[in-house]
Amino acid sequence: MAKLKLTQVKSGIDRPERQKRTLVALGLRKLNATVEVEATPQVLGMVEKVSHLLKIEEVK
Repeated sequence: MAKLKLTQVKSGIDRPERQKRTLVALGLRKLNATVEVEATPQVLGMVEKVSHLLKIEEVK
């Protein structure tokens, strides 16, 4: 399965609580933090909800 490299580029401050919790669920706790996750349907849904706060790259 494909992997995604997610980097948080915008702060979660002044965002709805749901978006803050989504960032934590993805493993992003600090600005400029990077994680690699499997591209499952559940993860893709979470990424879509906070995509305006992330830089998303596909890892081969």
